[in-house]
Amino acid sequence: MFIIAGLGNPSKQYERTRHNVGFDVIDLLSEKYNIKVNEKKHRALCGTGWIEGQKVLLVKPQTFMNLSGESIGTILNFYKIAPETNLIIVYDDISLVPGKIRIRKKGSAGGHNGIKSIISHAGTQEFLRIKIGVGEKPQGWDLADYVLGRFSKEERKLVTEAFEKVCDAVALMVRGETDQAMNLFN
Repeated sequence: MFIIAGLGNPSKQYERTRHNVGFDVIDLLSEKYNIKVNEKKHRALCGTGWIEGQKVLLVKPQTFMNLSGESIGTILNFYKIAPETNLIIVYDDISLVPGKIRIRKKGSAGGHNGIKSIISHAGTQEFLRIKIGVGEKPQGWDLADYVLGRFSKEERKLVTEAFEKVCDAVALMVRGETDQAMNLFN
């Protein structure tokens, strides 16, 4: 089974913000593969289903971004999942232009507190990740204000197109074709 977690912040006020692109992707995967993500467990909203013949658990942690690892760590332990091979995290990245995606098999948190929390609770930096570019913070802006802000109309179009690519990448990754996904989308 694969755990596919999109990072974000719970509650309506954070919907469609830069920091919630992970939640947006989980919503699209849910719709595309007819997986209801409405079961409350492990401090997350979860839904079990199938993608490309692989059983998956779609996850939207409800712990707020900076504590995402608390939820993900509990899920990994409960299902006895090896994060190195069966965990995919989808999240925002301010170092990428809006709509660009980057797939990695491992790496540091790169200053992302949600990833830092997951690394801490999973006990490893080795897990699959898909970063979605949300653009660099403008000079003089507070980082929190920027990532909790909304996209311009043009940026929203770019990231919405990226969500479709991320869904295609996830389909390849659960089939064991992460290298192909990296070649196609990086």
